Amino acid sequence: MSALPQLPQAPLDRLGRPLHDLRLSVIEACNFRCGYCMPADRVPDDYGFDQAGRLSFDEIETLVRGFARLGMRKLRITGGEPLLRKHLPSLIERLAKVPGIEDLAMTTNGSLLARQAQALRDAGLRRLTISLDALDPALFHQLSGGRGDIDAVLAGVDAAERAGFSSIKFNCVVQRGVNDHEVERMAAHFRGTGHVVRFIEYMDVGTCNGWDRALVVPSRELHARIQARWPLRALDADYRGEVAQRHAYADGAGEIGFISSVTAPFCGDCHRARVSADGSLYTCLFAGQGQPLRGWLAEGEAAFASRLTDLWSRRADRYSELRGSTRAPRRHVEMFLVGG
Repeated sequence: MSALPQLPQAPLDRLGRPLHDLRLSVIEACNFRCGYCMPADRVPDDYGFDQAGRLSFDEIETLVRGFARLGMRKLRITGGEPLLRKHLPSLIERLAKVPGIEDLAMTTNGSLLARQAQALRDAGLRRLTISLDALDPALFHQLSGGRGDIDAVLAGVDAAERAGFSSIKFNCVVQRGVNDHEVERMAAHFRGTGHVVRFIEYMDVGTCNGWDRALVVPSRELHARIQARWPLRALDADYRGEVAQRHAYADGAGEIGFISSVTAPFCGDCHRARVSADGSLYTCLFAGQGQPLRGWLAEGEAAFASRLTDLWSRRADRYSELRGSTRAPRRHVEMFLVGG
């Protein structure tokens, strides 16, 4: 790998957090309408398909190279649904060659994965996360806004396995009285496969999902239910700032994870930035507004990195720790703009 040009010292934000992880949306459109993200009654079917406002592949590459200068090593491609972006494997191939990128991943709903899994793997994508909130066909269809087919998603999983994605993560947002009865079924389905299910507390992301704290199922409750059926043992975090609490099945059948942003905030170690498809930077999942980057990108990679350093050095976000207080921002960016 070629030497990575960097600023004299990688920046820390005002809480001493480095910039290690970038979540980059490549499209705002999605073919699902999940209620906690992009509800059908609030977002029209044709939303996000206009190409004019999106960053070009050249702009995206400049952006990623600039972030890499500051120490970003983990890059995740998101959406909307990223597989709707035309020629995505070509972009992946370009980003996989950026010096300094050690982990290139993508989050998808999996519905379009069967046709693209091999091309993505060949292009340099190394990890996949699939959003999957239920296995029951009727419930899955309902939760996706009447658009999803569980068989298509599972066909995508099969294709990904054949392509060489051996350890896929499955993100399940759990809501009380909605899909919490699916938790044991999800765990049982993926036990022993090498894949990892992560149960996520329902969060107040965005402004259009009608978040109700009564629907939050605390991770400790889910852990107790799974522990009662399959004993678990806690695992150490793989890296500083890992969002999931990892646990292994005591019988050796793999691991599961719990993401507890509501009941156990992890802002103190957050080293993530998010960029929307139109090139706006959000320094927190719950940020109220973003910083447009397109003008900075036009100045070139080095100048962009310098401006980014200044912005990151002024960051002080910690929404999950402030949730419910008078200091917490009231308006949040929509999840479908920044990929969660």
